[in-house]
Amino acid sequence: MADEAEFTIDELAREAGATVRNIRAYQERGILPPPRRAGRVGMYGASHLARLKIIGSMLARGYTLANVAELVAAWEQGHNVADVIGLEAAVTSPWTDEVPTHMTYEQMLTLLGGVMPEPAVMARAVELDLVRPVEDGFIVPSMKLLNVAATLIREGVPLSALLTLTKELRSRTEEIADGMVAMIIRHVFDAYGKDSLPPPDEAPRLANLIWRLRPLVLQAVDAEAARAMEKAAQKHLGERLAHVLEHLHGAAPATGS
Repeated sequence: MADEAEFTIDELAREAGATVRNIRAYQERGILPPPRRAGRVGMYGASHLARLKIIGSMLARGYTLANVAELVAAWEQGHNVADVIGLEAAVTSPWTDEVPTHMTYEQMLTLLGGVMPEPAVMARAVELDLVRPVEDGFIVPSMKLLNVAATLIREGVPLSALLTLTKELRSRTEEIADGMVAMIIRHVFDAYGKDSLPPPDEAPRLANLIWRLRPLVLQAVDAEAARAMEKAAQKHLGERLAHVLEHLHGAAPATGS
């Protein structure tokens, strides 16, 4: 696409969690396509980022570069390269349209109600990757999460309590996500055999399936989260409201007949 994000080799390395040296090595081995030339500068696109993430995932699972090169070569010989790239992008593209936001120290201070967290608490926020300190402020990976936290903080909820809940929420969400993906692999991808590539003509269908599953999965999670919040609110806030009403009823003056 004309407006597709492009990266220099340094930017690509940072986005993919790789090194410039490794990217050049992958190109030399033929497992990463060459960049588009813009004058003397090589520009990389989303397909390069997707391929790098696949390579990184395979290396983390114990494959060697030679294994990866053989697999990529075998795949591309039997598949249309555009189909391969489409399937890679469907698997590795971000599931959110949020982009990291830069905030100055003053902007962060204002958002949090004029009081910055203590250093130990801020360190926990950094550890959870809710904020990333930089020389002139912070990089915020998700403003949605930060805005939720800031609203609750301004209402009196301590950031330390929010961080504890966020860590637990993330752990449970990752466990559920792993289960969902494992289910898809077991019932869809394993039909072609474990550790086997799908037939050439199946790559477009599988890519389309993954793209269609994305909003469905998010809708299912949203519906279950709404159900759980309704149940929790009725349990905890309902009990508190009933207690308050009972207290008011007991304190009401008796009326004469």
